[in-house]
Amino acid sequence: MKFGKVDHPEHIDFTIPPDHPDTPVVLSKNKTGADTKIFVGCAKWNRQELKNFYPRGTKDELAYYSTQFNSIELNATFYRIFPAEQYEKWRDKTPEGFKFFPKMTNEVSHLRRMNDKALEAADRYLEVTALLGEKLGTIFLQMHNNFGPKNWDRVVRFVEYWPKEFPLAMEFRHTDWFTDEKVAQELYHLLEENNIVNILVDTAGRRDLMHMRLTKNEAFVRYVGANHVSDYPRLDDWIERLSSWKSMGLENIHFFVHQNLELESPLLSAYFVEQLNAKMGCNLHIPKTTLPSQKGLFD
Repeated sequence: MKFGKVDHPEHIDFTIPPDHPDTPVVLSKNKTGADTKIFVGCAKWNRQELKNFYPRGTKDELAYYSTQFNSIELNATFYRIFPAEQYEKWRDKTPEGFKFFPKMTNEVSHLRRMNDKALEAADRYLEVTALLGEKLGTIFLQMHNNFGPKNWDRVVRFVEYWPKEFPLAMEFRHTDWFTDEKVAQELYHLLEENNIVNILVDTAGRRDLMHMRLTKNEAFVRYVGANHVSDYPRLDDWIERLSSWKSMGLENIHFFVHQNLELESPLLSAYFVEQLNAKMGCNLHIPKTTLPSQKGLFD
């Protein structure tokens, strides 16, 4: 994941900004008292990208991956809509309780840019994605960097068209969505009114995407490590923030770990899960990895 990559991450202030003033309000009014549901995963299960994660001789990478993680941020579905039988295979080879968080096809976000044809593409995407059944988590839609507020009418139309039975999260990357206060408030309220998640992206070169504005009782975080010693302390800070949100009523945590070079994503994820278990008293399975532990480097 090269978005937000910088040459010298040691120069970046990775401090998590304060909560947006409306975030505690959203959590308070949407809490039900249910136990917090937590899903942590990587972005892919491809062996070439995740060296040393799979035991030697592993024949089915997804089958093994799903014994270690309870979810996957499924980026493959951004590049094409797979045949129906592929979604059924993914569903059937993963254990009960496992969730896929698939990325919306780029035909909607990048090629059609939410025009009329994009609505048709979304329908085709949902027709097969629905085959994941009870293993379908939140679908996420990531807009192009140059898709700015001048396209507001398209966003409204898409949001109103979206079938509400499918949970949706949206990621806007054009800086004007967040640096223009009036635009930002309109966007946040549109998402909140339609029960759509406002995605948080923690990456080195785009700190403006850390708007810390939740729009429903769900934190969908895409964390991008910089292949740098700062990756672990940054995860510690996220543990503290998520714990704070949990005390306010947060009931859904969806946290996906990337790196600019996907070498240690499973290791970072295992560290995150271990610390999350300790802080929140949960009992998530800690992924096994053949990579050596890096924890001592950051004590």
